[in-house]
Amino acid sequence: MRLIPILGLITLLLGVPIPAVAQSATPAAASPTTASGDFAGLVDIGGGRRMYLECRGEGGPTVVLEAGYRNNAEVWDAVALPAGAAGDAVWPGVAAFTRVCAYDRPGTMGNLVSRSDPVPQPRTAADAVTDLHALLTAAEVPGPYVLVGHSLGGLIVRLYASTYPDEVAGLVLVDALPEGAWEGLQAALTPAQWDLYHQLATQTPAELEDYPELEWVNFEESFAQVRDAAATAPLRPMPLVVLSYGLPLQRELPPDALPPDYPFDTFDRVRAEHQRALATLVPGARFVVATESGHYIHAQKPELVIEAVRQVVEAVRDPDTWATPAASPSPAA
Repeated sequence: MRLIPILGLITLLLGVPIPAVAQSATPAAASPTTASGDFAGLVDIGGGRRMYLECRGEGGPTVVLEAGYRNNAEVWDAVALPAGAAGDAVWPGVAAFTRVCAYDRPGTMGNLVSRSDPVPQPRTAADAVTDLHALLTAAEVPGPYVLVGHSLGGLIVRLYASTYPDEVAGLVLVDALPEGAWEGLQAALTPAQWDLYHQLATQTPAELEDYPELEWVNFEESFAQVRDAAATAPLRPMPLVVLSYGLPLQRELPPDALPPDYPFDTFDRVRAEHQRALATLVPGARFVVATESGHYIHAQKPELVIEAVRQVVEAVRDPDTWATPAASPSPAA
């Protein structure tokens, strides 16, 4: 996979991993019941729609991977790692100690365009929650789940945990999108700086103009949905690890993405403040800065994500393990 600049506002202007030429594939429809054994295929979720789901590994709790904006399930696998990377990608790494599933939201991309049926765009976080619940139910994926969400996926899994609290036993937020970051950045930037940022964030990349089913999200409405959920159905106490990027934003951008005098330090400061706030969502949450990674921690430092998931899974199996602070992942990994 390669990186191209796209939707900087939401994904820190780092781009989403997509290939030079995305290819389509039509996986075979599969029968549900994915409690054990490798599973990959389309699942009928009702209403004439099918969604692509893939599960690996054995044991519980089941881990569900929720990708970031416009990324399909492939972003968690070895194909997303840099060339010559040592060690496991997140998906096979987690499958070594528990059952783990990932899926394609409609309109997402990887080496393949989304294998799920297309839907009208734009959508919201609540739409994604509804789809995921229908998919896990139709496929008979056993809960409760440990949900792992990157970027936009972090917003989705938080809303899922508030909407279906009995189904979620733990969370891992991988440089998740905080609902207040947009407003925080707008307040910290000048109007001209914000306008430039917003324009870059909302334009359609030329590389994706031939993909009419491309995922679009109404972020303002999605932020409001998460705020409402936080007020009316706050997260229950559960094991939670928040992973935040540590490399300066400017190091992650194409040279011409923003002017050289753009206040990148302001961006990094506001993002860091909101990331730390995520670690206050439940008592005892663990906060880890990936000092050697940018926004795509699961691609740049997958071992950090694997270890965070391992800790949450072990805490669900044995809550006493969560009471040991020394078990926190190393921030310098």
